[in-house]
Amino acid sequence: MEIRELQVRTPDGRRLDIFDAGGAGQPVVLVHHGTPGARLPYQGWLEDAERKGIRLVGYSRPGYGGSTRLRGRSVSQTPDDVLAIADHLQISQLATWGYSGGGPAALSCAARLPGLVVAAATIASPAPSDAEGLDFLEGMGQGNIDEFKTLLAGEDAARAGYEEAASTPVSGVEEMIGSMSTLLSGPDLRATRDQLGEWLVALREEACSHGPDGWLDDDLAFVLPWGFDLSEIRVPLQLWQGQHDLMVPPGHGSWLARHLPDAEWHYLPDEGHLTPLLRRVPEIHGWLRDHF
Repeated sequence: MEIRELQVRTPDGRRLDIFDAGGAGQPVVLVHHGTPGARLPYQGWLEDAERKGIRLVGYSRPGYGGSTRLRGRSVSQTPDDVLAIADHLQISQLATWGYSGGGPAALSCAARLPGLVVAAATIASPAPSDAEGLDFLEGMGQGNIDEFKTLLAGEDAARAGYEEAASTPVSGVEEMIGSMSTLLSGPDLRATRDQLGEWLVALREEACSHGPDGWLDDDLAFVLPWGFDLSEIRVPLQLWQGQHDLMVPPGHGSWLARHLPDAEWHYLPDEGHLTPLLRRVPEIHGWLRDHF
């Protein structure tokens, strides 16, 4: 499958790094990456998209890679960038899915772009930080707890820690595993060593290639109001959540499932945060394709 890398200009003059894999006329599935992350797709997703005749598109959110920062952005602003991408690529309909920090982005597009988005799915999406009845940090690994607690002091106070993390090179899979030691459950550790590790290293490098802004702005957006209501979602929706998830614990997925009662809820008792990226994406692609 040919992968085209290009930049799209938004109406306010920003640049967005995107990838576009597949052909015109194929159903389009747009991927929202995790946190930190970038437009770099996992090879297995591309191969699956090619088998299914899907045109797979993705982009780096503002502040990641070569995408221009949008300081103070909220989750609800994501649809504006997706509209800019769709207009540039002349796409009139698409399905979308997001994993981890890309989950809220996919949900916002499902809520705000019903004329463009035909269906959506999330893997291990966080719930809103102000969700009633949810302890946002409960069940997270210590690394994520520390990361989110630094945000309570505000952007300026938190920046130093993000700058240090973004500027610290990760030379290989084992070093990556070491940096994520409190966040990797058994299933995720095996997946990182066996298949996902090299992609995660490359993803981290691309995400932080121009500094920590995307990572910092993502986390700030997660702890502020999202700017839309989940009740606005009317398109078909799937939610996927692993039981052994130390990055976005199962309580988040369960909360979303309770507040999105029309969504298909997939609870995965043997999986973690990363394993669904290996095992479940083909099912998600097939389900999304069927809604065109």
